[in-house]
Amino acid sequence: MTNTGIRTIANVTRIALIGAAAAMALAGCMRTPEEKAEIAARRAAPTAVVMNATKGEAPTESGLSHYRDGYPGFGAPLTAANVQMNDEEASSLQQKLTALSNRRKAGTISEAEYQRRVAEYRKLAEDHGPETLSEITK
Repeated sequence: MTNTGIRTIANVTRIALIGAAAAMALAGCMRTPEEKAEIAARRAAPTAVVMNATKGEAPTESGLSHYRDGYPGFGAPLTAANVQMNDEEASSLQQKLTALSNRRKAGTISEAEYQRRVAEYRKLAEDHGPETLSEITK
């Protein structure tokens, strides 16, 4: 074989390999509708799961379950720690805070009154957690 023949074979082989690689790359980008549905299901937000108590566990008054030997169990149904704020409550709170801020900017409320309300809200924020926790544990 001559050098020209070897080069021709090498070029044809190179083009064939490039074509095969491009075809495989493009085929990897294509997904069937079933594959797309499976991927979407994996990306979806998880659903809440409530677990029932397992054998040997009995729920107590506080909602925590314990084994007979006194150790806590994690098989009791899981519940939310507190009721979540709904959209109406959030918008009401936002309107109150916006109104307070606007009154301060407009000068219709004194700086002392504004600071008093800010301190009241901060005290509420500090005390709300321990008060709610004590109510939950009762």
